[in-house]
Amino acid sequence: MNAWFQRLGLRLPIIQAPMAGAQDSALALAVTAAGGLGSLPAATLSAPALRAELERLRAAAQGPYAVNFFCHTPPAHDPAREAAREAAWMARLAPHYHDAGLTPPDGPAVAARAPFDAAVAELVAAFRPPVVSFHFGLPAPELLAFVKSWGAVVLSSATTVEEARWLERHGADAIIAQGLEAGGHRGMFLSDDLSTQVGTMALLPQVVRAVRVPVIAAGGIADARGVAAARALGAAAVQVGTAYLLCPEATPHPLHRAALQSPAAAHTALTNVFTGRPARGIVNHAMRALATGPLGWCADAPAFPLAAHGIAPLRAHAEAAGRDDWTPLWAGQAAPLCRPQPAAALTQALAVGWPP
Repeated sequence: MNAWFQRLGLRLPIIQAPMAGAQDSALALAVTAAGGLGSLPAATLSAPALRAELERLRAAAQGPYAVNFFCHTPPAHDPAREAAREAAWMARLAPHYHDAGLTPPDGPAVAARAPFDAAVAELVAAFRPPVVSFHFGLPAPELLAFVKSWGAVVLSSATTVEEARWLERHGADAIIAQGLEAGGHRGMFLSDDLSTQVGTMALLPQVVRAVRVPVIAAGGIADARGVAAARALGAAAVQVGTAYLLCPEATPHPLHRAALQSPAAAHTALTNVFTGRPARGIVNHAMRALATGPLGWCADAPAFPLAAHGIAPLRAHAEAAGRDDWTPLWAGQAAPLCRPQPAAALTQALAVGWPP
């Protein structure tokens, strides 16, 4: 076992991916108790909610755990441009509001996800989580130094070799190589060019060769065979998300859970219609109806995370009627391999064959 695992005290090289809106500390605690690294998604939590979850983790964790934050740059404040983009987006959504008998929301779009900042860092510092992970790059140098001051191991996602090298230069202790197969938001941050995105088994060995820090494989891994393949290509650990969504400790919307167990799970695509940023999910009505180009892609979607504001009423209306038409059904390309099972059983099954 390498120095990174020894530093953390991990028993198994399995990291549960943080999945905002589909889990809380219960899943992270179950994975940690099984010997893996459980993760808490914190980017959408209010300060009181984050504090409560961190208190639960501190009180009950039977090993190291991770807390995850976003490091995106909020859209530049340009009232005229923002108004024009929001108007185009609401015009795109207007027929769907009409069909549902709903009134579009008034006022400017509200961001449901905030980047890691000094106030959040101060809150988290009181709990000294052993691992802090980031998506969309890293926080400002002074914030990163503050996180490291309490001894936290810092992880962040790279979707290209260039991003991996950038993360190493700027202080990441380990890098998550996120392949194109991965469900949820792409961690891309140096470019928005989707043509730069490649699969896990192509990306992983390139990143391993390019950096000196440990590399964690993510994307399309749902069983021990995928873990073995990642290990063969140099991964120090693997990060798994979609498979954990079917665990009883996870909290996806029931419609999301049902979709993951249906034939629809075999068809996923990258979409920006739910948040404004590319993310992989099971293809549904929203991804088809709003596409202006490739399936799931809409040129009128506002910048991340503002697109969610216009979608929210349509989502709530459809879900109340038992339909997933407007629900983001985040899932990776290996979703058909996933099966319902307790998080501890999944964690241990993933690690079968990995040497102690």
